[in-house]
Amino acid sequence: MLRFIAGRLVLTIPVLFGVSVIVFLLAHLAPGDVTTILAGPFATEVVKEKLRISFGLDQALPVQYIKWLGHILQGDFGTSIANRRDVADLVFPKFVNTAILALSSALLAYIIGFFAGIFAAARPYSFSDRIVMGVTLMLGNAPPYWLGLLIVLLISLNWRLLPATGMTNIMGGGGAWDVFLHLIQPMLTTAAAPACIVARIVRASMLEILSQNYVRVARAKGIRRSLILRRHALRNALPPIVTICGLQLGYLLGGVLFVEVIFAWPGIGNQLWQAIQARDIPTIQGATLVIALAFVVVNLAVDAINAYLDPKIRASERAGAS
Repeated sequence: MLRFIAGRLVLTIPVLFGVSVIVFLLAHLAPGDVTTILAGPFATEVVKEKLRISFGLDQALPVQYIKWLGHILQGDFGTSIANRRDVADLVFPKFVNTAILALSSALLAYIIGFFAGIFAAARPYSFSDRIVMGVTLMLGNAPPYWLGLLIVLLISLNWRLLPATGMTNIMGGGGAWDVFLHLIQPMLTTAAAPACIVARIVRASMLEILSQNYVRVARAKGIRRSLILRRHALRNALPPIVTICGLQLGYLLGGVLFVEVIFAWPGIGNQLWQAIQARDIPTIQGATLVIALAFVVVNLAVDAINAYLDPKIRASERAGAS
């Protein structure tokens, strides 16, 4: 198991290197001039050139990348052009807020998706199965920004049940309960699509396992359906379910930008959106790199869990190494 994890860690090195190159190039090749944003549209070329030199933007891209990567490896993400603060001080606290939203949404999505998928798989092709799959099809394809606006319209504006935006009450003093109340709507919005995907994968995996011969033998022996589902089918159906759950968590960590903007949630997605608007290259690079790193770590954890659940994966890894 340790060899398997070590091998996966080695494979993440070229992945992270490629991600760093893409992040760097996308930020620099995007249209717009950062010096115009900083100095204003009426600034002279002399002022703009001084700004380029002060931020090192006058150097060739390979030189800028090597210097940037060297600082990144030392834990220095640079200084925000728009805020004049360390990018790390901006990004990492916001990433914690994003993690709160992503993990709570993932937990809700897993619970709903898991039980909905089990419920549908236990009654294949029945009316209830079609209802569950129809709902997951509609919600799974609903754009997050549309769903978020609809939830705000109904719950906050029409029914006035929950606060519409932010993470805490601007008057202060709310504590954990206040954070939870602000979390409910973005959590529901973010969890909708992953819950539908998980439900469909759980149903498909369970139906595949339930069609196996050993399950038919168990049924012929008169074993209860609930016991067959729990002991015989569920464990063998877990690897693809764990994989899709991990992918959805990675998606949530990096894909909640629209939800954070709609609900003014102070997360890394919202920070990235503000940095894009301000053409703040260091912040864009730092935020994107942190999101990519989180996605890689989640995938590594998913591979380790799958290897633990399925000995065939470990055996194939050892055979490939030998």
